[in-house]
Amino acid sequence: MTGITRFGAYIPYYRLAHSEIARAWGGRAGTGERAVANVDEDSITLAVEAVRDLLAGRDASGADGLIFASTTSPYAEKQASALIATVTDLRRDARTADYTNSLRSATTAIRAALDSIEAGSASSLIIASADTRLAPPKSAAERTFGDAASAVEVGRDRVIAKLVAAHSTIDEITDVWRKGDDRFVMGWEERFSVTQGYRRVVCQTVNELFERSAIGPSEISKAVFYAPDQGTLAGVARTLGLKAEQIPDHLFSSVGNTGAAMPVLVLSSALESAQAGEKLLVVGYGSGCDALLFEVTEEIENARAETRRGVGGHLSSKGYLDSYERYARFRELIETESARRQAPSASAAETWRNRDEIYKFYGSRCLACGKVQYPSQRVCISCQAKDNFESVPLADKPATLFTFTLDYLNADPDPPTVMTIVDFEGGGRAYLMMTDRDPADVKIEQRVEMTFRRLYTAEGFTNYYWKCRPLR
Repeated sequence: MTGITRFGAYIPYYRLAHSEIARAWGGRAGTGERAVANVDEDSITLAVEAVRDLLAGRDASGADGLIFASTTSPYAEKQASALIATVTDLRRDARTADYTNSLRSATTAIRAALDSIEAGSASSLIIASADTRLAPPKSAAERTFGDAASAVEVGRDRVIAKLVAAHSTIDEITDVWRKGDDRFVMGWEERFSVTQGYRRVVCQTVNELFERSAIGPSEISKAVFYAPDQGTLAGVARTLGLKAEQIPDHLFSSVGNTGAAMPVLVLSSALESAQAGEKLLVVGYGSGCDALLFEVTEEIENARAETRRGVGGHLSSKGYLDSYERYARFRELIETESARRQAPSASAAETWRNRDEIYKFYGSRCLACGKVQYPSQRVCISCQAKDNFESVPLADKPATLFTFTLDYLNADPDPPTVMTIVDFEGGGRAYLMMTDRDPADVKIEQRVEMTFRRLYTAEGFTNYYWKCRPLR
């Protein structure tokens, strides 16, 4: 039996109300809000958080590989999945792959991973999907798009949702696209894109799956789709003979259209309350369609007992951007004053030498006296023992704010920069930026947690590192 064994999700802390977008541009506000990645987040950092949520403190060495699915990878030529696998501490011999350029890249990746499990070439694979799509300012998509990530693990052991049937089709159509030098997602006339693209292809593919599997729409407990908006989703569901109660909340009014991450994010939400025996339909769309049919097993109860934030936890933990202008600074839609200090520099060689500390956030423990130190040193600062250390992962350790300062002179799109010194439970101290914070609420002895973020771009590549944030 092959299928989904674990799941996780990540939704950024910030939300932007639809009414605030309407205030900036005029027009109808509507109700709801969209999730907005912080200025130091991108699809890689979002995917890292989703995988960490899936692992929930569990050792990642059991995974045989990681696949990253996104239409917004920060790199056109550099494997993002290798970085995500390194940060989340997968084995060095794990396989990695990037699935890109399509809104159905996540469902395609899941089906390919399941085929690998079925063929016996792997026993456990993680699929992480994330998107931070950028819509043209003042467009309808600027309100409907949202940023998020999701992750599922597939395998043979402890399966919580077994694969029952799968069917895929291809359909060449230019409905939604973005070239390599485009900042914004482009789209053709909406009626053509929906009627001749999305609705036609999805209905044909799902109906063919029903026919091949001899399972009808009435047997589906929850149907999860990628869909451009709530109205289009409702129309397709009716055409397929699905009732309103079979369509779970697709998070359009609370998170937004999250691109490639959408079907897996909504699937993760459905699994949080799924019962054994329920059949879950998962549909991805983009130049064709993937339709996957799962049946929930008794193992779902054990999976729910694991500690994770999941979709529900991230939905309930949020803060609001107080203005559209702040969002515009986050996305560099407006120019701001350049830094008055020396421009940041970077070294690929130095990052490579220290990648365990930078990416895995490893400190060291002295084997003579037990002192934990970060960054690692050759000589213990406590007992002066030399070269007698073991590595200690700090990313999942609870921490407390020892002291902090507010820097208003740093080139920060969201000033002030909050610089902190944090103490880790069990030992260790680090000097870190704080993110996802209200400077007025920062205080000594505040509980914080670690999060992987962008620092800056220099020498043509992005520098990533760990920051702290108030406990979500």
